Amino acid sequence: MSTNPVSRPSSATPTPSGPHGRPSDVIITDCPILVWMMSLNREYTLEEYTACYDIVKECLPHVKRIKNEPENPDTFRQLMTVLLPLLMMRHRRIPRARWRDNQTANGKHWIEQAPDNMPPEKFLTSMIGYHLEYCNSICGMAMTQGQQRRVINIGLGIRQIHVEPRNITVTTYVEAMNHLLTPLEVELITKHGQTDEVTLRRLCIVLSCKDAYIKAIGQPVGFDYRRLEFNIPEEKATGDGHPLTGWEFRIFKAQLGVSRRAQIVEEQYQCVCAFFRGMADSKFVWYESKQELESWVQFINIDQMVKVVTKLTA
Repeated sequence: MSTNPVSRPSSATPTPSGPHGRPSDVIITDCPILVWMMSLNREYTLEEYTACYDIVKECLPHVKRIKNEPENPDTFRQLMTVLLPLLMMRHRRIPRARWRDNQTANGKHWIEQAPDNMPPEKFLTSMIGYHLEYCNSICGMAMTQGQQRRVINIGLGIRQIHVEPRNITVTTYVEAMNHLLTPLEVELITKHGQTDEVTLRRLCIVLSCKDAYIKAIGQPVGFDYRRLEFNIPEEKATGDGHPLTGWEFRIFKAQLGVSRRAQIVEEQYQCVCAFFRGMADSKFVWYESKQELESWVQFINIDQMVKVVTKLTA
């Protein structure tokens, strides 16, 4: 279990932030956030799996953890997720030979483009920090562009809004998640008189915020979630009892129609993107409609990926 300060942004070059996320000397306003969400909305074929696996092996040599197990759906989720940066760079018309994937000591990724004829100041702000995440029928990539030390502290949290296993009550499910929550969070999530739907959504919002923040600072598996506390009604967050200042949390839902055994099943996912901007407080931004998301969240599906996957080597 990690004992590192929970809110210090991580980078190859330390940012001017205190150990508990105090505001930095520079507020990062020039790093627009873009999120791609891919719906795994149908079953995949062996041919599709093989094509994706071969492209990952050829074009992404830094990805070594995915086993070639076509019968294992989780490995297909992993393949589709790690292909997102490749798809994004092709979308920007940057050939694979003209960029490389870099990683900090604690696993934060950024993409460095070949300088070519770029002016030095443009090259310095061309770094793309990103984070990849997947959950059941959806995988996503959160990214931003700017100076390397300013773009890597980005994270994405995704939780399906349902109970697991499916035959238990919401009350039982929340109790099973108590080891990830503080007493205040439990109290706010299980407020008397609200519906199970509201309780479940509140739980997923809190856990997605924690997921996104933990991934943004590069904490390892095993981090104690109770070191963080998110008071969603008051839009406040703390780590080890100290305010998490300087962070932006973008909160939204994804609704999918997934084909399962010739039937379309509706699934809902709670999503949060966390990014360190260095302002004097933390900011929670809520997106409730598709129109609000269109400017920075793009939804794609399996068909759109497999249609171009063989072209991603270019």
